[in-house]
Amino acid sequence: MNQFIRKLLLISLLPLLSYGLVHGQRQPPATLIHKVRSLRDTTTWTQVAAIPLAFPVHHPQGMVKVGSDFFMSSVEVLDRANGKGVGHLFNFNSQGTLLADVKLGEGAKYHPGGIDYDGHFIWVPVAEYRPNSSSVVYKVEPKSLRVMEVFRFKDHLGGIVHDTDSHTLHSISWGSRTYYGWKLDVQGQVPATSPSPEQLRIPNPSFYIDYQDCHYLGNHLMLCGGLKSYRQGTTTFRLGGLELVDLTTHQPVHQVPVPLWAPSGRPMTQNPFWLESTSQGLRAYFVPDDGEATLYVYEVLVK
Repeated sequence: MNQFIRKLLLISLLPLLSYGLVHGQRQPPATLIHKVRSLRDTTTWTQVAAIPLAFPVHHPQGMVKVGSDFFMSSVEVLDRANGKGVGHLFNFNSQGTLLADVKLGEGAKYHPGGIDYDGHFIWVPVAEYRPNSSSVVYKVEPKSLRVMEVFRFKDHLGGIVHDTDSHTLHSISWGSRTYYGWKLDVQGQVPATSPSPEQLRIPNPSFYIDYQDCHYLGNHLMLCGGLKSYRQGTTTFRLGGLELVDLTTHQPVHQVPVPLWAPSGRPMTQNPFWLESTSQGLRAYFVPDDGEATLYVYEVLVK
């Protein structure tokens, strides 16, 4: 069997081999959390597919998998100095074919951040492309692609998750240096009387990576992927990693580097990621590059 046929078979089998999200259903949280906690700095990540995305991805931000399809947020910059750009929520299949492109944002708010899927809606924050600015948070129904505005906030929200166990939203600021949280009302909205940013801010005590994309796993835990650049003289080293964060304390409870780099030199966790449980362990999806990009798929053997 030649390499091309082997690759096609792997791609076609990916949806069948995983316990991924389907419409209205999450992954089993206890199993997934246990496997994430089993990751170590010595863990072996084995690449099983590299799928070219057949559309310009611009600058990807967050990604979720719904059934066998993917949704990925991305920012298209037209004129950053003058606050001009387009926010995208791409829907593509496991072969990298674009199925839909939902435009999100308004005016200078065109920078989508990390996204989350709660089994019903995809949550997407869209902010101005600068810190200490403003954001609008949307939820998108993945089947109909219907977009609903949830609330507005006077800071840059770089990622958001929905804790479905406590019916709360949690977000990170520019560079993930600050946490925010809101209790949703019975209509799934943030009350108009919600406290100000100054009253809600909680400092992030972890510094070894800045979060790029986060997902709620269950049991009040979110998993974030990101990177940090470290300098020694004129040399810069960029390290990617994953952090499991307790949303009740805002403390990391498990941290692990991800020593994987794309051919471009970017860490695999530089942009969006998605992690799911399989019968043998975990499967990870990464899109680390901008412009013409590839969806990299890795397997991890975890008991």
